[in-house]
Amino acid sequence: MLDGILLGLDTAFSAQAIVFLVGGCLAGTLIGMLPGLGPMTAIALMIPIASTLEPATGIIMMAAVYYGAIFGGSTSSILINAPGVASTVASSFDGYPLSQQGHAGKALAIAAGASFCGGIIGAILLMLGAPVLAQASLLFQSSDYFALMVLGLVSVAAFAGNGGLIKALLMTTIGLMLSTVGTSQAQGVERFTLGSIDLIDGISFLLLVMATFALAEALLAVLRTPASGLQIVEQSKRKSLGSMRITKQEVRDISPTVARSSVLGFIIGLLPGAGATVASFLAYASEQRMAPRKQSPAFGEGAPRGLAAPEAANNAAATGSFVPLLTLGIPGSGTTAILLGALIAYGIQPGPMLFINEPAVFWAVIVSMWLGNVVLLVLNLPLIPYIARILMVPGRLLLPLIMFFSIIGVYLVSFNTFDIQLMVLFAVAAVGLRLLNFPMAPMILGFILGGLMEENLGRALLIYDNNWSFLWTRPLTFGILLLAAVALFVPLLRTLVNRKKGSDQ
Repeated sequence: MLDGILLGLDTAFSAQAIVFLVGGCLAGTLIGMLPGLGPMTAIALMIPIASTLEPATGIIMMAAVYYGAIFGGSTSSILINAPGVASTVASSFDGYPLSQQGHAGKALAIAAGASFCGGIIGAILLMLGAPVLAQASLLFQSSDYFALMVLGLVSVAAFAGNGGLIKALLMTTIGLMLSTVGTSQAQGVERFTLGSIDLIDGISFLLLVMATFALAEALLAVLRTPASGLQIVEQSKRKSLGSMRITKQEVRDISPTVARSSVLGFIIGLLPGAGATVASFLAYASEQRMAPRKQSPAFGEGAPRGLAAPEAANNAAATGSFVPLLTLGIPGSGTTAILLGALIAYGIQPGPMLFINEPAVFWAVIVSMWLGNVVLLVLNLPLIPYIARILMVPGRLLLPLIMFFSIIGVYLVSFNTFDIQLMVLFAVAAVGLRLLNFPMAPMILGFILGGLMEENLGRALLIYDNNWSFLWTRPLTFGILLLAAVALFVPLLRTLVNRKKGSDQ
C-alpha cells in the first residue's frame, strides 16, 4: 500500500495533473451550480479534453469534475430551492429555509465544510479498504438491493411532520406510481403511457424535481405576495446574505453528524446502484431520528445538522462509488458508467487486476481526491459571499429567471415541448399539494427508488424461480427488511406513546 501511495503521489502531484485537477474541480463546481446540469453532463462535456491527455491525468480530471459537481450542486438547492441533481434534493430541506431566514452565507459554509469532510473521509476509507470492500460488495445480491431500497423508502418518516406520516406515505406511493410510467426495463412493454409517444421513455427526474421544487416555489412566491407584487420578496432577499461565521457550538453539534454521515455515505456509495442520492436521503433520515426530541422538529425548518448530513453523505458516496468501478468494473450510476467508458477508451480494464496492471492510475485517482477536496474548499469558501449575492437579485427578476431556467433546463434535455407542458402540470399540482401541507420529498424519493426496486425485485424473482421465500430465507435480505420494519414502526409507537401520555395528563 505504501508503494502504491508513493506512486500515486508522484503521478497526482505532477504539474500537468495539478493543472487539470484544479480545472476539473472548477468546471465541475460551476456546472454543478446550474440547475438541471449534474455530474453526468459535466463529465460528458470533459470527454473531448480528457481524450487528449495521458490516462492517469485524464481520469484524475474527470474524477475531479465528478466530485466537484457534487460539491457545487448544493448551491442552487440552498439559494433558490432548485435541486437539479438528485443527490442534492435532501440538501434543500434545511439549506433553503436557512437562506430564507437570512443565513445563506452560513448555509453555504456548512455545506462546503461538510462536503469537504465527507470527501476527505471517503478518500481515506477508499485508500484503506478498497480491496476488502470490493469483496464485501460482492456479497450483495439483487434481493439485498431490493431490501435496501425498501429501507430507503421507509425513511419517509423523517420527512413527515407531526401527524404527517400518512401524508408522507401517500406521497411516496404517488412517486412509486410515477416511476412506473413508460417502457418496462424487464418486459419491454409500455405502461401507463395513455397512448402517448412522449411518455414511452417515462417521466424525467429533472422534469419532476424542477417542477415540484423550483417552478412550484416560484409560483408559491407569487401567490404569497399578491398585493405588493414582488416587493416583499425583494426586501426579504436583500437582507438574506447573512454571515458565513459558524459558531463553536454549531461546529460541536454538527461534527458527529458529519462523521456518521460520511461513513454511512461511503458504505452506501460502494454498493452498485445505490449512490449519492440514496446516501443523502438515508443520512438525513437517520440524523433526524437520532436528534434529541427538542431538536428533531427543527429539521425541515433550517437545522444545520439537516444540511450537514446529506452534504457529507453524498460527497462520501461519490468517493465510495469508485470502489465497484475500479475494483470490479461495475458502474453504480450513469456518471460512473461514463467514467468506465473513458477507462476502456484508454485501454484500461477496471477490475481486480487493475491494482497490478495499472497501479499508477488506481493510486493516482485516490491520492488526487485528497488534493481535489482541498482545492474545492479553497475555491469555494472565498467565493461564498459572491455566490450568495444571487439573493440580492430583485424578486421581480429572480422569480422569472427561476422559471426561465427551470423550463429551459428541462427543454434542453429532450427538446420536446410536451415535457414543458407536463412540467407546468406537475408544478400546479405541487402548489396545490404544498398548500395542503403534503411534503414533496417523499414523492421524489419514491420516484427515484421505484425503478431500482422494480429492477432488483425482478432479478431476484428470476434467480429464485418466482419464489418469494428469499425475503425471509436469505439472512442479509431478511436483516435489512427487519431493520426497515423497525425504522417504520418505532416512530408510530413513539407517536402512540406520546398521545397516551398526553391523554393521561
